[in-house]
Amino acid sequence: MASFGCDKKKDICFWFDFRRRQEQGKCTKQKQKQGTKMFGRRRIHTRMNFTFNFPIISSLVFFFLLSLTAISAAQFEDLARLNQTFRPGEESKKMRLIRTHLLKINKPSVKTIQSPDGDIMDCVMVHHQPAFDHPKLKGTKPLDPPERPNGYHHHHNHAGMGSENYQLWSLSGESCPEGTIPIRRTTEQDILRANSIKRFGRKIAKPIRRDSSSGGHEHAVGYVSGDEYYGAKASINVWDPKVTDRFEFSLSQMWVISGSFGDDLNTIEAGWQVSPELYGDNYPRFFTYWTTDAYQTTGCYNLLCSGFVQTNNRIAIGAAISPTSSYNGGQFDISLLIWKDPKHGNWWLEFGSGVLVGYWPASLFTHLRDHASMVQFGGEIVNSQASGSHTSTQMGSGHFSGEGFGKASYFRNMQVVDWDNSLIPLSNLKVVADNPNCYDIR
Repeated sequence: MASFGCDKKKDICFWFDFRRRQEQGKCTKQKQKQGTKMFGRRRIHTRMNFTFNFPIISSLVFFFLLSLTAISAAQFEDLARLNQTFRPGEESKKMRLIRTHLLKINKPSVKTIQSPDGDIMDCVMVHHQPAFDHPKLKGTKPLDPPERPNGYHHHHNHAGMGSENYQLWSLSGESCPEGTIPIRRTTEQDILRANSIKRFGRKIAKPIRRDSSSGGHEHAVGYVSGDEYYGAKASINVWDPKVTDRFEFSLSQMWVISGSFGDDLNTIEAGWQVSPELYGDNYPRFFTYWTTDAYQTTGCYNLLCSGFVQTNNRIAIGAAISPTSSYNGGQFDISLLIWKDPKHGNWWLEFGSGVLVGYWPASLFTHLRDHASMVQFGGEIVNSQASGSHTSTQMGSGHFSGEGFGKASYFRNMQVVDWDNSLIPLSNLKVVADNPNCYDIR
């Protein structure tokens, strides 16, 4: 398992403070524990070896608190079946539509691998993957990897394992042959859990302004804006937050954003998430997302539509991550790097210890065809409860920020890529929470 500490002289850390307690269905803040000194409006925790230097911020830490009882995948499937009530003719029509959709996204495989968590991984020829169904990508081939950004340093992950061992499906020792990629097989049950076939694999269309909660989605993020950004990098520790409703999710991710917060928003996203609706269980899973019209009709999670081009045969997007961080124990984090290839303009993704996963072609986007205007790091949950009450779904570790390292979530080693394809530390990082009474941030 990984461990982490900040060097008082060299490593600069910033804290996200996510706190949550439920009283009569509402969120209330809790008092800070002893051992916290006030400095202006910032809290300096004397028990932690964290130092602050606000002009340049290289690390960021965030924390959450919630509690609940886990719901099994079987229970969710039972709920899904109960909610699917059709007349015989309607059911037959819907199932035909589902099977037609499955044929589009489940490509013919040369090998099949059974994962310990129940997933089935299909080893699909690279040129047969869903990306090349996209009108702008038909007839093209995967590109060769570009050079990493200047200032890039290859680091082994803290757990001392190869990136392919981050995921449960690889623990069997099986892998996909060269020239293929692993794709998590989508099942009829996966689509039946969704609100509709049309929306399967997509986020709910919503504005993502950061000054107010919208559409039940609540964020607590750090962000930089006001410049041209050509990528971002961070290490995120992985937890298994509890999600109380099958239509809710909890995630921790990076956003690379361009365009207005209206109908033309472009985003590229990557991180880990727990989503019972999408995956049918409560495992934290590595995921990607993209959209070019504010989540309305373009883009999707992972490889559930055409777009992202995967080039790696050992990483499965959408697969469960293992191990995870443990409360008051070992910490496990994943490193993510997204950057724009200066030569071809595509946005590449690296996961773990230097392993390239693939890329989002520049042709998918409008604003991101050039550069990003904002980068965000943080958490997001969905609150599906009726007005006046609040979900018990957790963010991050689900524990108070005052409990410190080993008990709360963090981002560290945050950087952005500048116009010269160089990794640089963040400057002028701002923080905001949609609902600070439930998910606070500092």
